[in-house]
Amino acid sequence: MDIARLRQLLARNLTGVVLATSGLAAATAAHAADQAVRVRGTVVSLAGDQLQVKSRDGQALTVKLKDGWRASAVVKARIGDIKPGDFVGIASLPKSEGGDGALEVLIFPPALKGTGEGSYGWDLKPNSTMTNATVGDAVKSVDGSTVTVNYHGQEKKISIPNGTPVVTLAPATPDDVKPGTAVFIPAQQEANGALSSGQLIVGKNGVVPPM
Repeated sequence: MDIARLRQLLARNLTGVVLATSGLAAATAAHAADQAVRVRGTVVSLAGDQLQVKSRDGQALTVKLKDGWRASAVVKARIGDIKPGDFVGIASLPKSEGGDGALEVLIFPPALKGTGEGSYGWDLKPNSTMTNATVGDAVKSVDGSTVTVNYHGQEKKISIPNGTPVVTLAPATPDDVKPGTAVFIPAQQEANGALSSGQLIVGKNGVVPPM
């Protein structure tokens, strides 16, 4: 398979991941009355279009999967894999001494560079922010790294302490959505409380989706 074809397949499989990490859920735009909800937890079961999930706070949730739903995966990467020119998604918190400190880093494949660019509120932790941007420089130190990222003409410095989860994206299939698998789901909640989604992000090889 040639490089161009491989990139096309990867981009198609990872479209759902881009929507999730950028906060641009297409279904939310199509149904303004619905509320965007990010579900984090583990798979209990999958039967037809009914996905049972135990959320990270212990709730038993049912998510109805939409026709044509897709699964994508996160796999482990390293701080040293982050290079100038890379497009990354970084969840971070403000530091008392100034600047932001990373909670997690997602390195996008080259085919997805620029998607969801910007910085906006995120619900991983109170006051956290998600920044999808291009790395301008990366400086390593004993305690970790600091990256300068650029988006829409703006610049932001984010420190990445040693031990911060760093992941990248990989294709997945419905067979990867099995009991016990860690999952991140950008879902829509209807007025009656029902949850639905066309996108799942699963962990592979023991990796928990950190976003």
